[in-house]
Amino acid sequence: MCYSHSVHIVSWEDESLTLRDIRTEVFINEQQVPEAMEWDEFDVISTHVLARNFDGLPVGTARLLPDGHIGRMAVLKGWRSKGYGCAMLQKLLEELSNRHEQKVMLNAQTSAVKFYEKFGFKVSGEEFWEAGILHVKMILLLK
Repeated sequence: MCYSHSVHIVSWEDESLTLRDIRTEVFINEQQVPEAMEWDEFDVISTHVLARNFDGLPVGTARLLPDGHIGRMAVLKGWRSKGYGCAMLQKLLEELSNRHEQKVMLNAQTSAVKFYEKFGFKVSGEEFWEAGILHVKMILLLK
């Protein structure tokens, strides 16, 4: 089940502190991604989604780069497996469809491959290391 009503497209300018808090907790604190690797020039030009729980507290985020790459998908530990990741991905795929994009790409942590496969993503290529975490490139051709 996806909680789509709780996911909204937000701007980096308006919500950067909230988006940073979630990504800091998930990527830097939990997964030990070096802080210098987490922040880049793409945040300001990307489309971001923000998921909030039923109390309005922020629990997840992801971004869509201008070239159709989805990245920085993060849900706070206590809120995983509750539909927020699903809702964020659906919102980003809807945005891509509105842009009439033909395909979407992402680099998935290998532990998340099955999650993305449920949406039709296919593994493309060999596993690789990024920020000390095993990843694989995945592609979804859009209708």
